[in-house]
Amino acid sequence: MADTLHMASPGINTNEQAPSLKPDLDAFLSLGFRPLYIAGCAWALVSIALWIFMPHWLQQPLYGLAWHAHEMLWGFIGTIAVGFLLTASATWTGHNPARGATLAGLCLLWLAARPAYLVDHPLAFQVGLIAESLFFGLSALVLMRVMLKGNSRRNYGVPLMVLGLGLTNILFLLASQQGNYLVLMQRFDLGLLCMAMLALLIGRRVIPFFAMRMVPGLALPMQVRSGQIQLGATGIAIALGLAGQQVLMAPVLAFTGLVSLWQVMGWKPAAVLHKPMLWILYLGYGALGAGLLLAALHSAGLTSGALGRSATHVHTIGMGGFAVLIIGMVTRTALGHLGRPLQLDASMLVSYWLMIAAVVLRLLALLPSAASTPLLHASAACWITCMALYLWRFVPMLIRPRPDRPLER
Repeated sequence: MADTLHMASPGINTNEQAPSLKPDLDAFLSLGFRPLYIAGCAWALVSIALWIFMPHWLQQPLYGLAWHAHEMLWGFIGTIAVGFLLTASATWTGHNPARGATLAGLCLLWLAARPAYLVDHPLAFQVGLIAESLFFGLSALVLMRVMLKGNSRRNYGVPLMVLGLGLTNILFLLASQQGNYLVLMQRFDLGLLCMAMLALLIGRRVIPFFAMRMVPGLALPMQVRSGQIQLGATGIAIALGLAGQQVLMAPVLAFTGLVSLWQVMGWKPAAVLHKPMLWILYLGYGALGAGLLLAALHSAGLTSGALGRSATHVHTIGMGGFAVLIIGMVTRTALGHLGRPLQLDASMLVSYWLMIAAVVLRLLALLPSAASTPLLHASAACWITCMALYLWRFVPMLIRPRPDRPLER
């Protein structure tokens, strides 16, 4: 299948070879997933620690809740998505969109934006806005270049989705300067939907493929037609959001969520329960669908209590959907592209359970009770430990050449 990710050879024994390989800058900058997986996961750890335990560091105009929402969606989740796409597109098209100086430049733009939003000065904010806009814009540009060069027509929409993620980022940042909380959250929701569109596209393509490769004899539908309808519906929801038609968004979001859940059931989830590297992806994709249903109920004004808070569907989508998918993807795809056996060690499996615990505890913390703050802190601790475990396990691999091709440049 031409439209797939590179798979590791199951016969490679890397446990003895890995320590002898030295860190190599050429290898580190050879594919987008290497620096951007590290950057995104490290920032996920740092930003949650700042938000929960040192909120006094967060300054105007992007402060408090606005900073947290922005850094989770665009600083973490969007970064991992770009890293994945810069890598996967090389397989889809036969052309690497960003390596060496180009990839380093993208990473420096991303890096420049992070401290810029922590400084209470208008010039620093503008530097962050420009740098981050260039990061998403140039990422979309190099992706489109290889899609056209490789005549990968089915993927022409991918760079446009990345561009949409960048444009909603600009809208959000401009709204933060205005100080209008309602407009700010509406624009955040638009960014959330743009990211949902990307996550649905990526998940629908890779989950059944990964499952069929790892479970002998398993035959699954790729859900191409339902996926096309699903993406079209998400696009309509985004258009309605831009038009301020929140009530009309509700049935469209509900439809998209139901399609997602129907797809998961069609992928025979019972067949992958013995494969954590698979069920973590099923779980994240299913949670994304459930979160879209909750968002639909919220848009229609049909929720109350804890469900009536936008934080419920936002965290169901953002943590239960995106973050759970991410911890599964950054382990599975990193192992595959690094030429290592597709096997979980204890730390990887623990990181999965820590992420699930972080999601459950965060949603429980939304319930009004005396335990809300301790639950929030426990969720943050699980999240931070999850990301720390990933970095501890994978950074040594991500900065070194592939063990099966140590001399490759």
